Amino acid sequence: MPKMTLKQWLDIPPAWLALMIAIAWAQAEYLPMGLAFVGYWADFLGGILLGGGLILMGLAFVEMRKHRTTLIPHQDASHMVQTGIFKRTRNPIYIGDMLILAGLILRMDAVLALPLVPIFLWIVERRFVIPEENRLRRRFRADFARYAQKTRRWI
Repeated sequence: MPKMTLKQWLDIPPAWLALMIAIAWAQAEYLPMGLAFVGYWADFLGGILLGGGLILMGLAFVEMRKHRTTLIPHQDASHMVQTGIFKRTRNPIYIGDMLILAGLILRMDAVLALPLVPIFLWIVERRFVIPEENRLRRRFRADFARYAQKTRRWI
């Protein structure tokens, strides 16, 4: 397993997620512009999204640990996980990240930060998903081709 550089350790999805959450918090705190989600529905929906994201990530972590493969995006996987939550989506952890971000934006009343969700999706897809899938495609060839054909990238 090749050694990761400091840049690779900092360039991980949780760091990008933390950055987006910090931007959303700053928007809600310092630039609310009188905008807010009306009623308790935003807190309720935000909690559902947040909890759903954590559950999705937990299911993915358990499945990856079961197969003893890496969770770190810049490393080569030792096994291609196709069981559990990975039968439904190829990227449950990233979907979980997006649900967490959307849930926190709702709970923080960060209306202007809602565009961060598709921006985060774009960053994750370009920086992590495509390179990860390319590594899986090179290493597992026909298995990955079959998996990609039967399991959607997102939902």
